[in-house]
Amino acid sequence: MAHFTPESFNDSLLGMLVGRTEQLKNRILDKHLEPQGVTAQQFKVLIMIARFCAETPADLCRMLSLDSGSMTRMLDRLEQKDLLVRTRSESDRRQVRLVLTDSGQALSDLLPQIGAMAMNEMVGMLEDSELATLEKILTKILVASADPITLARLAEQ
Repeated sequence: MAHFTPESFNDSLLGMLVGRTEQLKNRILDKHLEPQGVTAQQFKVLIMIARFCAETPADLCRMLSLDSGSMTRMLDRLEQKDLLVRTRSESDRRQVRLVLTDSGQALSDLLPQIGAMAMNEMVGMLEDSELATLEKILTKILVASADPITLARLAEQ
């Protein structure tokens, strides 16, 4: 269903609102993660490894829509912080595997606490029904685009 035309596109704020909401979420997460010494982007990498079975840099690039150069720099920083290690695959030495260190696992285990605080700050002004509707709409959009992370989460439920 086409909701926009070239003539009506300039009157819509949807793209800007979605983008600004993502930026707000990252700013709030950054604030809550500051005591742990990581950024929202770095935390997302740890979560993808811990909760979504990302095993290689290529997996992370696909899941987070980052280029390989950006991912390499991100993994360098996380390795310097002793949150993950890169190891060569035993079966294929060209393949790099990512493993969280004990510190990285401990940090990713804080997701429920950090996530709850950050999301409450972001959507605390919404009524329960509004929040449920927002989640339903965003899920519908991501399922329609075959988003692998959303589909995996729905399969777990």
